[in-house]
Amino acid sequence: MSDQAPAGRTAAARRRTVGARGEAVAARYLTDRGFEILDRNVRVGHLELDLIARRNRLLVVCEVRARSSDRIAHPAETIDAHKIERVRRGAARWLAEHPELGSLHTRVDAAAIVFDGPGGAPRIEYYEDV
Repeated sequence: MSDQAPAGRTAAARRRTVGARGEAVAARYLTDRGFEILDRNVRVGHLELDLIARRNRLLVVCEVRARSSDRIAHPAETIDAHKIERVRRGAARWLAEHPELGSLHTRVDAAAIVFDGPGGAPRIEYYEDV
């Protein structure tokens, strides 16, 4: 019996690691611009919101997509209108659970992060008001 995990499980673990690194990069991007991270990876019903951040009267819900390479497709290509609509619905539900923030202007952003190989430096493209 081999000590190695099945290939599918290893690939899933790598995706989770890349995703977590991508969310950390996006969170740092926002905090470097004066945002406070209010929530991460929050589930609202069957929806998940990657990052929720606030700066003054602005609340940003950020969808994060990360890849270890952009050889096949850039992560921004995976953010379509259907996904943005799901993020908007999730944001509305999250705000319903946090009525004290309901008066803030809410914006949905997207962050596409590519790492240059395992452990490589990140390249981020940030899209406001998608």
